[in-house]
Amino acid sequence: MPRNDREHDVVLFGATGFTGRLTAEYLAAHAPDGCRWALAGRSRDKLLGLRERLAGINPACAGLPLLHADVGDAGSLRAVAESTRAVATTVGPYVHHGEPLVAACAEAGTDYVDLAGEPEFVDRMYLRHHGRARERGARLVHACGFDSVPYDLGVLFTVKQLPEGVPLRVDGYVRARGAFSGGTFASALTAFSRRRETQTAAWERRRVEPRPAGRRISTPLDRPRRSGKAGAWAVPLPTLDPQIVARSAAALDRYGPDFRYRHYAAVRRLPAAVGGIAGVGALYALAHVPSARRALSARLAPGDGPDPERRAKSWFSVRFFGEGGGRRVVTEVSGGDPGYGETAKMLAESALCLALDELPETSGQVTTAVAMGDALTERLVRAGISFRVAFSSERS
Repeated sequence: MPRNDREHDVVLFGATGFTGRLTAEYLAAHAPDGCRWALAGRSRDKLLGLRERLAGINPACAGLPLLHADVGDAGSLRAVAESTRAVATTVGPYVHHGEPLVAACAEAGTDYVDLAGEPEFVDRMYLRHHGRARERGARLVHACGFDSVPYDLGVLFTVKQLPEGVPLRVDGYVRARGAFSGGTFASALTAFSRRRETQTAAWERRRVEPRPAGRRISTPLDRPRRSGKAGAWAVPLPTLDPQIVARSAAALDRYGPDFRYRHYAAVRRLPAAVGGIAGVGALYALAHVPSARRALSARLAPGDGPDPERRAKSWFSVRFFGEGGGRRVVTEVSGGDPGYGETAKMLAESALCLALDELPETSGQVTTAVAMGDALTERLVRAGISFRVAFSSERS
């Protein structure tokens, strides 16, 4: 069915999970008048309970459509994908549960957004579904939460403050205060336990993915060091985020003929930096021991997460230091609770942007910067996330 003739604009799948509920509450409060959105999930009873809760936020939600969708039922996912212009999903770990919905959206020509921070999943979906999505006109946009919207759009915002057609260098420094939910913790443990599979998927993608002709894109992994410009210890982050930035840079000529991005956590005190590195290393090692992984998973179950008081005290700030063509800039992207409040906002606004806004013609697996760019940035600014230029200078 043509996208403009579909019954819904946006369907939220996984709405009864922790982050899914927050995303549904955001849509209830902020979806524009006339937006036709629906909830999808396995349990009708849970969906009914959530709809009643949303009606307390916005009485119009009392009539929200409730759709049956189960990752084990391909027909239900096909029906959901064919009914809407865009699907947003919070059902993870995506490497275990995500592919059936990606496949359904690629086949139906339906735009898709998720919160995947799992490099293996993103690479596998490119290998298996990018081609069909291009043929059918679907935009498959992964990592539409704290992974990786602030970095992808923040680097694009920074690049646009610098001259065109020259080599560009951007370094990003992340500071954040927040807490994990059970679903996020489960996704992290899964990703840590699948190192070999992740490496294989990355190699297979590099083997077939076209590279930009006559341009160089790099995201080198630096060593931990003291950064004078950041005023903190810079701890390299080997996450999905630099990969997303690199793919945006490869797709958009605006990033120049030679672009480099480096990605760090900014930690003010050395003991905290050392402790953080040691903690992640220990978690990585334990994730490879099945009994330890099960014990860790039991400590924070999917569906659990920080309470509203904890989330209200959470925040994030990412500073980007960019230079090129004799110009230097410092930009900042900042907001509230990174893992949940702002992630729900980013996911919801990404789905609304794809469904409702005039955007560049593109299809296949694409990034937020490529698919939505300034349109999504403007939405997030209106929603309370700050994008600003903190410093700019010309070198004589």
